[in-house]
Amino acid sequence: MELNLVEKTKDSITIRIRDANMTLITPLLNKLSDDSNVSIVRYVDKHPELEEPVLYVSTKKGTPEEAIKKAANAISEYFSKINITK
Repeated sequence: MELNLVEKTKDSITIRIRDANMTLITPLLNKLSDDSNVSIVRYVDKHPELEEPVLYVSTKKGTPEEAIKKAANAISEYFSKINITK
């Protein structure tokens, strides 16, 4: 997956995602939606004017970058605790 910044403001960010992997995107969207500091989470994967999927995050408090990092860290922490044995 490759992320590219499309647009950034004080309280919102739009990121284009090349070769999006829904196994990673879905938990990220869920964590962002659960964050009380996030006002809008939008993921558009199919649209006539888009070549690649886009993630849009808007925050009420804090920066969208902080919200995305917090969500990504929570997901990483969750998966690092999974013990898979043979």
